[in-house]
Amino acid sequence: MNTEALVRVAAEARGLAIDGVHACSSGHLGLPLGCADMGAVLFGEGLSFNPAAPKWLNRDRFILSAGHGSMFIYSWLHLSGFAVSLDDVKSFRKLHSITPGHPEYDETPGVEATTGPLGQGVGNAVGYALSGKRAAARFNTAEHTLFDNHIVALAGDGCLQEGVAQESIAFAGHNQLDNLILIYDSNDVTLDAMADITQGWDTEKYFESLGWDAVTIDGHDLAAFASAFSTAKSNDNGKPTVIIAKTEIGRGIPEVAGKAAAHGEGGANFAESARAGLGLPPGSFHVSDETRAYFAEQTEKRTATFTEWQATYEAWTAANPELSAELSSGVAQAVPTDLSEQIPEFAADYADATRGAGGVVINAVAKAMPNFITGSADLYGSTKNYLKEQGDYSAANPTGRNIWFGIREHAMGAICNGIAYDGLVRASGATFLVFADYLRPAIRLAGLAKLPVTYVFTHDSVGVGEDGPTHQPVETVSGLRVIPNLDVIRPADPEEVAGAWVAAMHRTDGPTALILSRQKVLTLNQVSAETRRVGVRKGAYVLRKEEGALECIIMATGSEVEAALKAADQIGAGARVVSAPCLERFDRQSAEYREEVLPAACRKRVAIEAGVSGLWHKYTGLDGAVVGIDRFGISAPGDVVLDTLGMNAETIVKALG
Repeated sequence: MNTEALVRVAAEARGLAIDGVHACSSGHLGLPLGCADMGAVLFGEGLSFNPAAPKWLNRDRFILSAGHGSMFIYSWLHLSGFAVSLDDVKSFRKLHSITPGHPEYDETPGVEATTGPLGQGVGNAVGYALSGKRAAARFNTAEHTLFDNHIVALAGDGCLQEGVAQESIAFAGHNQLDNLILIYDSNDVTLDAMADITQGWDTEKYFESLGWDAVTIDGHDLAAFASAFSTAKSNDNGKPTVIIAKTEIGRGIPEVAGKAAAHGEGGANFAESARAGLGLPPGSFHVSDETRAYFAEQTEKRTATFTEWQATYEAWTAANPELSAELSSGVAQAVPTDLSEQIPEFAADYADATRGAGGVVINAVAKAMPNFITGSADLYGSTKNYLKEQGDYSAANPTGRNIWFGIREHAMGAICNGIAYDGLVRASGATFLVFADYLRPAIRLAGLAKLPVTYVFTHDSVGVGEDGPTHQPVETVSGLRVIPNLDVIRPADPEEVAGAWVAAMHRTDGPTALILSRQKVLTLNQVSAETRRVGVRKGAYVLRKEEGALECIIMATGSEVEAALKAADQIGAGARVVSAPCLERFDRQSAEYREEVLPAACRKRVAIEAGVSGLWHKYTGLDGAVVGIDRFGISAPGDVVLDTLGMNAETIVKALG
């Protein structure tokens, strides 16, 4: 270890952080300064990566869970040779820069996850680690090792106090993810006050009780941290490792160091004196020639490692063409063009809940896509998304395609995001719709980061029945629809379920939520199976066309489509029924298609959905009406609840006047 060089680069990284925050008068200095010594070891010599190939499959993944400390990662990405220029560092938090206030995936080379909401990065790291374990078990051979990388996450007290992190930590320990290294920046300070105001745990015992190795070190002792990190990387005992690093927040600015005031930008007011105290020359954003030379030397070593791996990969590809094709397909996020054809049509008299049809469809999808995996929050028996004959994921069977998340919805969301960030397989997770808010922060981040995660939410309405209003999600579908870049699909029959899964799999630029029923629905044979499947991909389509002059339009989703059809029969030849399983997809269609489905000249419209009514007025207009449920549900059999709350043909006819 080149201690002299690492001491120097740590000081210069602190200088870059101070100057970056000072230049824009905002940001968080505490972590970048307190963790600079560990950053020097990590990006100097500890992590395996190639800055010229930031997506190298066997790189170590570094996730800054404490994303508010973003100047930490921007400084180190710049110094270690990634395509983050000094001008980019100077543009910290400025409009259109690649150095935004919190790290964003696919915005900055070397950033592995969009972080900032505390604790999410811990869950992302667990997802990365699970993906890495699966990749090693699936693709490594006796002759060739393609995957032996590590996942490294840096988190603080704020991350570890969040429930999502604690759920994820428990999952990682139970599943023996020993390729995971968590660095805990334990500086005894939170944003408002000293940490002992809000926590008093024995960190080592906590992690050890959950199946982790734990070691406490001085985070400013280069040799101690390097030794702990090296030991963690060589660990293959079935235990992830936490390095509890005792650090001084804001180190390098004596006026705030060790205090809660060091968390934010306040310390930047002392930039000039801080530079002098760090031994840096006058002037901002200083990087010495010696530091440039040091990292150039490290890049040469890393490039040699990468080149050696490439040779291994080429030999592996030649020896294992089928595995190579599978890996390439996963990396490319490839989806069979004939996926819909590989899902058998349902019988005309098929009658089951859409969750039941979902169980049939997801197994057909899994057979067509070997890079697809799924999981459930202890609800496989209810969500019906278990993949038959595909095995359960565990330490003993890391290629199993069914993940048992336990009752950890929030972690499930963050872990699925981590799997999606890694980009080798397609991930999905399932729970009851009413629990969607437990993983809402992860869903929101998936939308922001454009991750192709699929969420399976069953028990979709007051049709849940006897469990009552606590389990009847009246507001949840609309609540999901307002998340940008999330497709929410609520299919009405088994063929629409098939179309929903095809739509979700072909979507690679964002997440999809599938909203499935507990109660049985009929197969809607008014149009062909192909029309229904394609209709889902377009978001809305004409299910029942008027037989005479168009008088009114009834829109519906899910189980309420049956009520819409019954109402149309009562109204007569002039009624059109539009099934609208995905409003987001419909909004993306051409103006011509939208006019074809919902002609503007027809202002007599009604929409029906067993949920809050507000969003539907966009489609019914000022002259239209919405039949919804703008209250909590009631405890009774599902069909009784639906009828009592007006989810029937009679209410639709009355609304149309």
